Amino acid sequence: MDTYVRFLYEFLDQLLGGIVTALKGLVLGIIQMFDIRAYANLIKDYSKDFKGGEWVLVVFAVVVTIIVLALILLLVWFAVRKILKFKKTLVEQESLLEELADLQRKVVQLMKEKDELYAMKVSQLGLKPNESNTIEGAQPSETEGEEGEEEVTDAQASRFPKLTTIDLEYANYKVVNYGNSFTLPELVNNFRQFSASELKLYYQEDIIRLFIASLASTKLVILQGISGTGKTSLAYAWGKFLKHDSCVASVQPSWRDRTELFGYFNEFTKKFNETEVLREIYLAGYTDDIYTVILDEMNISRVEYYFAEMLSILEMPSQDEWIVELVPSAWPTDPKHLESGKLKIAPNVWYIGTINNDDSTFMVTDKVYDRAMPIDINDKGQVFEPIPTEAQDINYSYVRSLFDEAINNNQITQETLDKVDKMDDYVIKHFRIAFGNRIVAHMKKFVPVYVGCGGTELDGVDYFIARKILRKFEQLNISYIRDEIDGFVKFLEDTFGKGKMHECIEYLLRLKKLT
Repeated sequence: MDTYVRFLYEFLDQLLGGIVTALKGLVLGIIQMFDIRAYANLIKDYSKDFKGGEWVLVVFAVVVTIIVLALILLLVWFAVRKILKFKKTLVEQESLLEELADLQRKVVQLMKEKDELYAMKVSQLGLKPNESNTIEGAQPSETEGEEGEEEVTDAQASRFPKLTTIDLEYANYKVVNYGNSFTLPELVNNFRQFSASELKLYYQEDIIRLFIASLASTKLVILQGISGTGKTSLAYAWGKFLKHDSCVASVQPSWRDRTELFGYFNEFTKKFNETEVLREIYLAGYTDDIYTVILDEMNISRVEYYFAEMLSILEMPSQDEWIVELVPSAWPTDPKHLESGKLKIAPNVWYIGTINNDDSTFMVTDKVYDRAMPIDINDKGQVFEPIPTEAQDINYSYVRSLFDEAINNNQITQETLDKVDKMDDYVIKHFRIAFGNRIVAHMKKFVPVYVGCGGTELDGVDYFIARKILRKFEQLNISYIRDEIDGFVKFLEDTFGKGKMHECIEYLLRLKKLT
């Protein structure tokens, strides 16, 4: 054992001695490099032997030495500074991580306090904090108490709390058949009478016909005109009439993309910020009722920014393709109607936009108008004595069947279609404007349902052409087409009959006055 101890001592002495010698040599080398007195003594010892030209070389050597030493000092200084800066960055990152963790703890605490306040508020109403609201057609849960607490926990655990709550409330819901038997003219009359008797909103019967026919032709209806004529009120009254209040989305100038409609996933809270529009669409997927989303003052921002994706989706020929991706991947706690992060847009939802055309708004582009049905409301309804009428439970499938029946039974006559084709040729020749197959397809839905609601074919065609086709004239330089307007008015009267196309002619004459 003594032999091993001596070996270990000598072994470590050899190692540590080498390290000490190296450090000592490094220190001595640095001292020797920066020994100014030694440099001065060398110059002094050789100064007697230097000649004139050699002194120049001596000065040059001294300058080069000073530069080299300065560079060495600078390199050392930069290296130390970089090390200190890197260390400071690490400390700041650790500090930020600690601050982020602290903020997360505070968010959790605030959410807990919010839930406690909510529980206190609900208890003041005489309800249990975890008690779900009951809804018509939904069956109560099989168990109460602890399972109710689990349901709330499930909703809170989901990144879609609003949608998960709908899943829980409608877990045992069965679609209700209301046994509707009304006709389209009766629907028009009932809605008009309800608006007047219950809401004191008075509309002309033809406006209601146009509104119902528009719902049959497209999912986006635009109510436009001067302020104060009841545009938003009409959409609001429609929701009240159907016993489902319209979901009002007040468009803001800052709206730039679809997240304003559907919401977005918050990476910080790990929750999806759900909008009321998203909730309405998801809820509609459970029922056979009719739902309405109001885009109030929809052109206060550019419609094609925030509604572009919906415009494309609703144009898909198959409703199975009406799908929007909310998140890129699925989580186990996601709502059950969300498949792989995608939501199917319910067909029983209509989107009604209101427009005020003034200096504070944007012009609605052709892309939007071609996919929508605009209705002009520029006159206040005349007060009349209504028949008291209550709101109705109406099945979407029944209204859809009324629309399909009207489209099949009231198809536009070939004579009228030929006249429209002739008008198309005239417009192309004189105004260089054409309308595509999409607009014709809309007309073949709009006009038959307008007739089914009690209107006439030519009145429906007249209104449709004025709002969907002649509206494109506003894009032209009116001063250049002014002389062509009188000829077009004469063409309309000769082709369709004198006084038959009064909406088109009135629009053209109003356009002519702008020049």
